[in-house]
Amino acid sequence: MGTKNSPKEPQEEVPTAETKAKEDPVKAKTADVKTETITADEVKKDAKDDNVTKLTGKKRPKASTEAEAEQESADEASTQEEEGDKKEQQKPKEEELDFKKKYYYLAAEMENMRKRNQRDRENFIKFGNEKILSSLLEVVDNLDRTISALEGDKDRKVKNIVHGVKMVRAQFLDVLEKSGLTTVESIGKMFDPNFHEAMAQQKAEGKDNDEIVAEYQKGYVLNGRLLRPAKVIVAKND
Repeated sequence: MGTKNSPKEPQEEVPTAETKAKEDPVKAKTADVKTETITADEVKKDAKDDNVTKLTGKKRPKASTEAEAEQESADEASTQEEEGDKKEQQKPKEEELDFKKKYYYLAAEMENMRKRNQRDRENFIKFGNEKILSSLLEVVDNLDRTISALEGDKDRKVKNIVHGVKMVRAQFLDVLEKSGLTTVESIGKMFDPNFHEAMAQQKAEGKDNDEIVAEYQKGYVLNGRLLRPAKVIVAKND
């Protein structure tokens, strides 16, 4: 007696990703989004890497573990603190150098001012009476003119007068010399434009050219500074 074949039970199909996508496309998209989700720590880490790249110009290698990342952060913080300390240490040095420059400048200015005041004081002592002495030279010139006019007179009384005038002149010049006044030598000397003023030229036998042969007015020097040039006549034989 033959047996009847029992009907085969239908086998359950294993759903695939494509099948699931066809059945429920919304759930499939949600699953894809979940697989691509990035944690907040990874975002912070990437941002920090970008900042380091911008500051240093070098791309920071990603730390393999969280411990290495924390160590690198600690090293960066330590480096920044060291740089801050160096800057703080440099500020006092810069201020000290600036103070020294100002001090040396002021010290040099004070020394220059002291020397300038001392020089002005010495010049005042030497040449403060220049105007008075220049006026007194007119008196000496009048005494010289008197002597020149009366010196050739043979009258005894006139000779005594000339002798008295010479004594007064000598005493007067002695007082002026104590104030630093000296006479410029002229006759027999070579012409010097620093001390002489040529009024004329004339032939003079036995004299060199530019040698002073006559003097119109005496010259005077006050403490090394020319107070009045001597007016002279120089020889010119050419």
